[in-house]
Amino acid sequence: MKILIAAIAALLVISCNYEKEKLEAKNSTLEAQKMEDSKPSALEGNSINETASADTVAAAPQQRQKDQSRNLPASPPKVDWDKKIIKTASLNAEVKNYDSFYSSLREKVRNFGGYVAQEEQSQSEYKIENTITIKVPVDQFDNAITSLTTGTDKVSERKITSQDVTTEVVDTKSRMETKKEVRLRYIDLLKQAKNMTEILTVQSEINGIQEQIESAAGRINYLSHSSVFSTINFTFYQVLNISAIDYKEPSFWTKVGTSFKTGWQWTGDLIIGLVSIWPILLFFTGVWVLIRKYIRSKVKPVKVNS
Repeated sequence: MKILIAAIAALLVISCNYEKEKLEAKNSTLEAQKMEDSKPSALEGNSINETASADTVAAAPQQRQKDQSRNLPASPPKVDWDKKIIKTASLNAEVKNYDSFYSSLREKVRNFGGYVAQEEQSQSEYKIENTITIKVPVDQFDNAITSLTTGTDKVSERKITSQDVTTEVVDTKSRMETKKEVRLRYIDLLKQAKNMTEILTVQSEINGIQEQIESAAGRINYLSHSSVFSTINFTFYQVLNISAIDYKEPSFWTKVGTSFKTGWQWTGDLIIGLVSIWPILLFFTGVWVLIRKYIRSKVKPVKVNS
C-alpha cells in the first residue's frame, strides 16, 4: 500500500513537470522559429552576391516603386476568426401593434439564421407584453439589433455587453489534455495493482480525473456555442388601456417600513398635540391634587384597642 501511495505521488510530480517542460519546449520552439525567419537563407545570400550588378542597374526603378508603395493606404488588419467572444444584448421597446410586430419579428429572426430560445407572454388590462430570448449568429449580431428595433414606437432600454473568453477556452483545453495524459498513466498503474485495495484506490483517482475531463469538455462546448450564437433578450409591449395602469401589491417589508414611518409620524403629532394643550393639563392636574388632599383630610385614622 505504501508503495502504491508513493507511486501515485511520484506520478503527480511527473505530470506537473511534464506540463512545465511542454510549455518551455513550446516557447523555445516559437523563439527558434522567429530567429530562423529573421535570418536570410544561404541561397538568398548567394543569389544576392551573384546578381549584385543587376540589382545595381535596377535599383532606381525599384526605389521609385517602393516610394510609391509607401504612399498607398495600409491593408486592413486580418480578422482572427479563432477568437471566442460572447455578445449579449438587452432591449425593451413599445410597439403600436403587438400582433403585426410579433409576426415580423419571427420572420426577421429566421432571415438572420437565428432561433427563439425562450419566450414568455403576459397580458393585463393595462398592456400585453412578451419577453423573448433570441439566438443569432455572431456575425449577424449588430444587424439583428438594428433590424429588430425597426418599427418600434419607443426604445426604453438598450444594453450591449461583450466578453472575450478566448483565453479561458485555450487554458481549459490545455488542462483537459494534461488530465487525459495523467489518466492514461493511472490506467497503466491500475494494471500493476496487486490487491483489491490498490485497485480501488487507483480507480477512485481515475474516476475523479474523468469527472474533471468531462467538466472541462462541457465548459468548452458551452463557451464555443455561446461565442458562435449571440444572445438578444428582447422585451416588447403594447399599451391596451393607459388609464388602467398596473397596480402591484406592496411586499411585506414595504408594508412594515410604511407602518414604521406612519407610527413615528403619529407619535410626533400626539406629542405636539399634548404640548399645545398644556394649560388644560395643568388645570386638571391641580384640581386632582386638591381633591386628593380634601379626601385625606376627611378620612380619620382608626384606633385599635390593645
